[in-house]
Amino acid sequence: MRRLTYCTNIHPGESWADVRANLESHLIAVKAGVSPTEAFPIGLRLSAQAVDELTDEESRRFREWCEVNDLYVLTVNGFPYGRFHGTSVKERVYEPDWRSKERVAYTRGIADRLVEWLPEGVPGSISTAPIAFTNGFAEDDWPHVRANVRAAVEHLDDLAQRHGRSIVLAFEPESACVVETTEQAVELFDRLALPPALASRAGLCFDCCHQAVEFEDPAESLRTIQAAGIVIGKVQVSSALHAHGEEIERLLQFDEPTYLHQVVARDVDGALHRAADLPEFFGGNGRGRDASTRSSIEECRVHFHVPIFAEHLGPCGTTRFFLEDVLPRLDPAIPLEVETYSFDVLPEDLRMSSVGDSIVRELRWARQRIDASHGRP
Repeated sequence: MRRLTYCTNIHPGESWADVRANLESHLIAVKAGVSPTEAFPIGLRLSAQAVDELTDEESRRFREWCEVNDLYVLTVNGFPYGRFHGTSVKERVYEPDWRSKERVAYTRGIADRLVEWLPEGVPGSISTAPIAFTNGFAEDDWPHVRANVRAAVEHLDDLAQRHGRSIVLAFEPESACVVETTEQAVELFDRLALPPALASRAGLCFDCCHQAVEFEDPAESLRTIQAAGIVIGKVQVSSALHAHGEEIERLLQFDEPTYLHQVVARDVDGALHRAADLPEFFGGNGRGRDASTRSSIEECRVHFHVPIFAEHLGPCGTTRFFLEDVLPRLDPAIPLEVETYSFDVLPEDLRMSSVGDSIVRELRWARQRIDASHGRP
């Protein structure tokens, strides 16, 4: 059976105590709703604070708690290092990036715990930042990036040799970052030039929201990744905002102060135009496009993780069509992680039922699409 979970970054909290409380409050109920009789995988989000607070004793107790409740940790979101809810995150979500030794230490700390929690024979993954935010990144930074990534994957290889557990460091392409498109992801691995013995320790986290924002074709993107021999550590099942024509002006209502909402727009000639956030696209900071220029824009896609079952959200559409295209194409061995963390920053009139109910609905929707694509009743 395909492994399907959700990312616990939807639940606010940075400390290990917060993580445990969230799992006990929400995860048990979600499992009961979608997997009452079978073991349920966990898509765990750990901040640097939580990693630092995790003692060996706490790690052991958590593993035992998982066993008692028929749960197991499958993957860890090691992308946001610091606080992820209730404050302005924006481009700070990428810091510290892969130019920094702090990113290496954080990733190694996650791996040390994940290797203790992974069931035998189940490969794990750690999703991570797409190297860095583009603004401020220079060609001279690549030697530092290569050295830091190599240090991280060498640690993963050492853990595999000692514990018999395989973990992939999965870089997650995202708009306005050093790695945002599939083509740039392929270039990344050429730049990293990892030796063959370490190559299998690094791969991609294919985030459907992010690649839909880039106007990528799912089939072509997956073919490119496969042809390059790149491992997909996991696919994040997520959906973005999508607007045509008059809907485009209504996107501004989704501007909010917490997260970066990158925009990729396609004009009537098929050219793509990028903005790092909604205010920039709409004229903020003196860099946006005025209304007359925007009139040539035919279609916009916005990095805003919306409920995956929604085809429309208020005045705009979503990229659910991308998910419906990509899900049947995926190798059944690739784990799937639903990642919708922005329920609490949606415009208030568009917020749906409780978070727990929404998570269950999303997981059921994904499972139904997967089963239907394989002819299951």
